[in-house]
Amino acid sequence: MIQAEEFVEAARHLGFGWYAGVPCSFLTPFINYVINDTQLTYISSANEGDALATAAGAAIGGKRAVVMMQNSGLGNAVNPLTSLAYIFRIPLLLICTLRGDPQIEDEPQHQLMGQITGQLLETMKVPWEFFPTDAAQIEPVLQRAETYMRQERRPYALIMRKGTVAPHALTRSSIPERGDTPSCDAKNFFQSDNHQGVSRHEALHRIVELTEPENTVVIATTGYTGRELFASCDRQNHLYMVGSMGCASSLGLGLSLARPDLNVVVIDGDGAALMRMGNFATIGTYGGSNLIHILLDNEVHDSTGAQATVSSGIAFAKIAESCGYGIALEGNDLLLLDALFAADTNTRPKFGHLKIRPGTLKNLPRPTLSPEGVLQRFMAHLGCDFS
Repeated sequence: MIQAEEFVEAARHLGFGWYAGVPCSFLTPFINYVINDTQLTYISSANEGDALATAAGAAIGGKRAVVMMQNSGLGNAVNPLTSLAYIFRIPLLLICTLRGDPQIEDEPQHQLMGQITGQLLETMKVPWEFFPTDAAQIEPVLQRAETYMRQERRPYALIMRKGTVAPHALTRSSIPERGDTPSCDAKNFFQSDNHQGVSRHEALHRIVELTEPENTVVIATTGYTGRELFASCDRQNHLYMVGSMGCASSLGLGLSLARPDLNVVVIDGDGAALMRMGNFATIGTYGGSNLIHILLDNEVHDSTGAQATVSSGIAFAKIAESCGYGIALEGNDLLLLDALFAADTNTRPKFGHLKIRPGTLKNLPRPTLSPEGVLQRFMAHLGCDFS
């Protein structure tokens, strides 16, 4: 058994000061120690996939990040592990507990996952070893993880067994005290005569006009959104998500927290937002005024055949308002975007729900750079790397 301090301080020495996760009783001492230290960052995510994507955003912004979860949560993290961290080559230290450990008796719901945790990580090409149980093991374990992540720029996992870390009391609130009262300025920009609706291309064109590459980055969700942004205006400050559907807002949150000097614009879709709506609450709790979350809603999964989503009955702006965003606008007029960028929300993030019409450009191209190439260009623009 080790003390939480022994591992966290050894990791801090290597530059790890940023943590995101979903709790497990095995992790409690570890999480408590991180929360208690005001020099460390802990983001309590709604699910494990969002935690991983948020940590990836922080890593892109120059922070060395750790993701913590119970092994049951690996299922929630499969998508961002395989189509975000792997394909973009983002190094993250993953600490995953071993519920259902075959060596001890546990609850029945953990039985199968306990048997396959290591195999699941290996299938996703994530190398792993057991979390150190003795202080003398900590540095060698971290050095092996460090060597792999520097060479491969991909995640490395440590599997934590029960009783590995000694108890550590929580002495401060696990949720940040923002100092401002959540009061959302909610407005609508609906035009009753707007029968045709705004196109995605028109919305993206206006977003490009409103963003200065020097101090703003734009993260576009997977599917037609990223592809149309590339076709409209390819810039070094653009990051085109491929796969990891629903994770654009989580990644944007992590980047906006790691780089408060930047304006971070996330362009989401209705299908993606519905898939990971829990991140609205995480953004409302932790996000700052440098994060602008734009939802382009055409009520269909456009890139897969225009199957309908359920977004026609969802008041996304009211959800954002209730989750703590500083402003939540809704409508079908491009003036919404101008108002959103001009708004002053003090310390809170901004949200805009813009209804658009389905459809896309003819002969829509895909980005000519690989995901890894897009990210390398993006990080060079930011002056960041994974060292």
